[in-house]
Amino acid sequence: MTKIIVEVCQNHLGDRKLLSDMIRAAAENGAEYVKMQSIFSEDLTKRDRFEEGEVGPDGTQKVIKRPYQPEFERLSTLDLTLDDHLFFIEECKKHGVVPMTTIFSKGRIPEVAKLPWPERVVKVASYDCASFPFLEALAENFDHLIVSTGATYDDEIEKAATLIRSKGKKLTLLHCVTSYPNTLPMANLRRMEWLRKFAPEVGWSDHTLVSRDRVIAAKIAIYLGADYIERHFTVLASDKTKDGPVSITPEMLKELSDFRKLSKEEQCVVIAKEYPEWEIALGSETREMTNVELLNRDYYRGRFASKVGGRWVYNWEK
Repeated sequence: MTKIIVEVCQNHLGDRKLLSDMIRAAAENGAEYVKMQSIFSEDLTKRDRFEEGEVGPDGTQKVIKRPYQPEFERLSTLDLTLDDHLFFIEECKKHGVVPMTTIFSKGRIPEVAKLPWPERVVKVASYDCASFPFLEALAENFDHLIVSTGATYDDEIEKAATLIRSKGKKLTLLHCVTSYPNTLPMANLRRMEWLRKFAPEVGWSDHTLVSRDRVIAAKIAIYLGADYIERHFTVLASDKTKDGPVSITPEMLKELSDFRKLSKEEQCVVIAKEYPEWEIALGSETREMTNVELLNRDYYRGRFASKVGGRWVYNWEK
């Protein structure tokens, strides 16, 4: 049966009580895994081209505008210390779900990996799928890598899979569209089958807009045989956090959990009733990245780095 990963991302607002409430709600409504993000604001890099961005003569966005200082100030209120990581792990154990994290800078791997994770599983964000030294370091410290593949070229995905398998590690590849939000016509859920060429387990990391699409894309992915579904998760109103609009509620999580228990025939009936044009989400196994994804790749790949000897070392650098 499909396993569900809920991503608390920054929807906890840096509040342990809220984080605990999210873990409990996730456990009560069917999640197997609860994932946090090991983001440290001091690892945020300042890159001049994003201070003002760039728009071409025809009005096309060429570089995202995302100034460093406001982003640093926002993230600094959301930092989770290593003690907070321990709290997160213990709360997950208490509620019977598996804790996991995404690490965003290579220098943080040793300290985060030393924590008492009950399963040595780690998530890799799309923008680090092609950060091969980073993947090597993760494979040295964890037994199971779940890797999102959005905003990554096909040859990079194949190389990443080959590297992780060569280390004797368990590998799961998640199809992902790195547009926040993405639409059902952009989903290309057939791409999961292409990913099966490189990994024994595949899935769908879903960033569709909850107010418009609810959990239909995830249901279609389950129907198609996804081994894992990942969704952002919140117990707050959608306008209370940055990731709120792409985050499902406890009620939606239960709906998704109940749906995966249905037979394939029953699932097909439910999908067709809820979204008669559901096949628009299938797309093709191969696809070109959209301009939005390329812009996001440019910004997010290198957003965080490690300070080594007074200089920034990016995850793709040795």
